[in-house]
Amino acid sequence: MTALPRPAPELRQLALQALLLPDLEQKVLLAQSLHAQAATLLIAFDADFQAPAGLPGCPARPELRSHLDVAKRSPFTAEGLAALLHALTHIEFNAINLALDAAWRFGGMPRAYYLDWLKVAAEEARHFSLLRAELQAMGYDYGDFAAHTGLWDMTQKTDSDVLARMALVPRTLEARGLDATPPMQAKLRKVGTPGALRAVGILDIILRDEIGHVAIGNRWYRHLCAERGLEPVATYAVLAGQYGAPRLKGPFNLQARQLAGFDVAELALLGASA
Repeated sequence: MTALPRPAPELRQLALQALLLPDLEQKVLLAQSLHAQAATLLIAFDADFQAPAGLPGCPARPELRSHLDVAKRSPFTAEGLAALLHALTHIEFNAINLALDAAWRFGGMPRAYYLDWLKVAAEEARHFSLLRAELQAMGYDYGDFAAHTGLWDMTQKTDSDVLARMALVPRTLEARGLDATPPMQAKLRKVGTPGALRAVGILDIILRDEIGHVAIGNRWYRHLCAERGLEPVATYAVLAGQYGAPRLKGPFNLQARQLAGFDVAELALLGASA
């Protein structure tokens, strides 16, 4: 009897599987594997998947607190530098999860949307691994310091509307990273230790990739605005108020934001508020 061919793996369910994994190494490997095999995956474009309990899968540590309750330390001490690198590592871990969530949660999008977010997840996994390795070289590991929940909080708020998700996660929260990276690199150069200078190099890689990630958010935000007959700049202001997005504060990295696809009107508004 001839065995029936096995159905090809389905992209959105595999992204959800990766999102649910609590094991750091397994999550990183699956995120990178999904991107590598993305062209061979089927996509259930219009399926309405229900979110299971336990999203996102996270390790037992770090302890998660409000951002107001996470102690700030000077990077000019060894422990303070490790705490800064830990905070960056935590941001990248959350970024893996939010990219995987964008890939599985929202039906009805073009194929390129799902491939874009698998690419983002794989690159965020690389960033996480680079920072974690540097943290380990200093004698620490991910989980050794308390961390905050900020990125995932907005991911939860926008789980019912892909337009709000694109507006307020990649092109708001992740875009803030474009602004914050150069001043952070300047501070690390002043620290001047070998570990601090290696972190500057890692942040160069992250900044380059994050410009691309924010550009993906901008592209799909504008696609959805056009599809719904909405004006992007005015709609962003409405969504930011509706979902309680943080107020944008300068200084802004206008060059990086331009490369990431913010248009002239948006950059002018940012420049006026800086």
